[in-house]
Amino acid sequence: MGHPISVRLDEDTQLTLEDAARERGVGLSTYLREVAATEAKRLRRERIRAQSRTVGAYVEACAEAREFYSDWGIPSGEGS
Repeated sequence: MGHPISVRLDEDTQLTLEDAARERGVGLSTYLREVAATEAKRLRRERIRAQSRTVGAYVEACAEAREFYSDWGIPSGEGS
């Protein structure tokens, strides 16, 4: 179980978020947890993609790394 946090919102922001939560049929706390969880997943994927680009750039620039990966072939993206 996570730890509780406290967030201070201006009135307009709170009303907007409460409306969005009501439209989904959930309370504000539940809605904010869903929004936060979705954003955390997006940030993790973004970080993984950035790390993958870094590895790809390294492999492209380093002959020894290219040789290491040459036996594995080039991913086609099929079946993923």
